[in-house]
This record gives sequence, structure tokens and C-alpha cells, in this order.
Amino acid sequence: MVTTPSHPGGEATEGAVASYGTDYLQRLLDAVARFGCAFEAWAGTQVESDHLEAKGLHPTVWTREGQDPAEVRRLELDVAEASGEAGRAVAVTGAHIVVAGVGPLDPLANWSLMASPRALFSPHDIRTTVATVRGRLKAMIAEVEARTDDGFPAFSPALMHVVVWNAAAAHWTNHQRRVAVQQAAEALTAHWRHKLERQDVDGTTFWQQTLSPGDPTPDRPKLVWPGGNDRTAVSIRGGLEPLARSLGLLADGLNRTVRNPATHTTAELNEQEAMERLAALSFLARLLDRCEVRRADQKEDAS
Repeated sequence: MVTTPSHPGGEATEGAVASYGTDYLQRLLDAVARFGCAFEAWAGTQVESDHLEAKGLHPTVWTREGQDPAEVRRLELDVAEASGEAGRAVAVTGAHIVVAGVGPLDPLANWSLMASPRALFSPHDIRTTVATVRGRLKAMIAEVEARTDDGFPAFSPALMHVVVWNAAAAHWTNHQRRVAVQQAAEALTAHWRHKLERQDVDGTTFWQQTLSPGDPTPDRPKLVWPGGNDRTAVSIRGGLEPLARSLGLLADGLNRTVRNPATHTTAELNEQEAMERLAALSFLARLLDRCEVRRADQKEDAS
């Protein structure tokens, strides 16, 4: 089994630096450090080999004689948990390892394959990836800090609403910006359809019914802006339209102008275009979080 490091091109590195803030990158760096510590604690219970000694047919680690199985298992679970936290750092930095006949893989997410026959990685591969990821993250943090020294506020899509960014993150990192926008829009609608148990309608109809005026019915709960006065502003002329109605128009409009084009066309978006669309979805998501869920069988249910 032949493994070689994957080196991202300049565009990938620059795109990642532009997309993330120092806080998010530092959290990834801390997660990778925790993974490294957990991995070394577990490795102390193992006999280590490499692909040359294993001849491509055997595991590259196995448990030392005399080890307490319960303790080994506990340490394995510690590594698995730390791997879950640190796994995204490989995608952000592009530090995959290309495995012959398989393709690029994340060694931190697949560390346990060392104990399998025809192991894809060796302990050396894992340690090298940890060091590479930490080095690249430090360089990215330094670059972001240098770019924000000009007095402009730092902006990170990772600070957008969690539903929006979690759906977009993996595609954004791979520069699939149109798909990132589409997945974010789909995720926001799916989140509220699931919460309100409305799998019977499509997205456009769902938002029109859920945010429309009137009382809820048994099969159509409503999202309502909290408080007795739901107007966006009050003036001597009676103020603006009720915010609930404006929310319905916003949700419907974003579904038609953001979700639908991203779903039904193949034209790629540039970074600015995609960022603006994600920000609009994030703003809508935060407004919806402030709404109250109202059902026919109960007056109010805090969302």
C-alpha cells in the first residue's frame, strides 16, 4: 500500500484562509492538539509497524501483551472522540493522504484502519498528518491576522447560523459554492419542516403556510413573531407591515431566488456571490429562531 501526502494548490489554501476567522482556525488547532495527545496515549499500548514490515497485508499496529483490555478500549474511545473534533481540520487545510488505488483520505478520521488487515495507514502517517495540519493551521491563522490588521472587521462564514453553516461547510471547503448554498437552503427548510412535522408539502408551500397570518390548524402549525405587537416599526401612520408577514415574504423570496437557482442550474457562484446568499439564509434562520411555534391544540410553544 503506497501513501503520499496531498498538497493543496495555492487557490485552495487562499480560499480557505479567506473563508475562516482566527477563532475557528484556533479551535481546529486545539482539537488537533487534543487528538495528538489522545493518539500518543493510545499508541503507548500498541506495537507499531509500517507498510514495509507489514508487507501491505497486515495491520500496522496491534496491542502489546499484558495490556488491560478495558484500558485499551477506553483510550481507543478517547482517540475516536478527538478524531471527530479534529477531522474537519484535514479538509480545511487540504492535508489528505492519497492512498494508491483508493484516492485521498483523511488519516485522522480513518486512524483505526491501522489495526485492520491491509492497513491503509501507519502510525507514522498519522503523526505526520497531525504535524502538517498544525503547521498549516498556524500559517493560516498568521495570514488571517495579517489581513485584518488593516482595520477592516474580520468575517467568518463559520460564525453564521449553525444550521446554515453545518450544511454548507464541507462543500464550501471543496470550492463547491453553488452546492454549499443549495445545501444550506435545503437544510434550513428541512430543519423547520422536521420540527413542525410538515413533510407533506414542498419548501415554497411550507413557508407560505407556516408564516402566513391566521390561526394554526391541526395539520398546519404556525411560526409567529413573539409579543403582542409584531410590527417592524410604529409610526403615526400605523407602522410597517406585521413582521410575521414580512418573514413569510423573506422566506418565500429566498427560496425562489437562492435555493431554486442553486438547485436547478449548474452555473457556479463566485465566493462573494455565495457568501452573500449564505448570509441572507443565516439572517432568516436567526429571525426564525426568535419566533414562537403555535399549534392548534395549544396556544404557544417556545421554539
